[in-house]
Amino acid sequence: MKTLYAHILWVPCLLIICLASCEEGKPPSKDGPVFRKAFIDTHDGYSEAVVIQSGSLKTVYISGQVGAGKDLESQMRAALSNLEEVLGKAGATMTDVVKMNTYIVDYGPQTLASFRKVRKELLGDSDMPASTLVGVEALALSEWLIEIEAVAVVPASE
Repeated sequence: MKTLYAHILWVPCLLIICLASCEEGKPPSKDGPVFRKAFIDTHDGYSEAVVIQSGSLKTVYISGQVGAGKDLESQMRAALSNLEEVLGKAGATMTDVVKMNTYIVDYGPQTLASFRKVRKELLGDSDMPASTLVGVEALALSEWLIEIEAVAVVPASE
């Protein structure tokens, strides 16, 4: 089992090394992987999204999106709207999302019903992305109750 974990840990490390060794999206060597990296809406220390294009596919990594509102439901609606906007800037839609992580402050069983209601209303209940829901003590700002990050995959447009 330790060997499996060691191998699993090496995969992200190799990807980071490969990404770090590339200059302006050019491969580190003739035999290395070919990909391009683009940044969407860069801010102080992060980007709203990073798009990696390799061959005929591009993968879009969306930073955690939050939203304003008086309660979890309104903030979730706003966060998903923000997520949709960033996806659009990358040439993707919500149907292209393959993985979604959601962080909810003071999560409890009572929160799950509201979360599921809004999610089903806005995203449907079939062909859903892989998903993780995590209860957290706090987010970056005290007024935030929910943060949603996502990964989408779309065909590359050359």
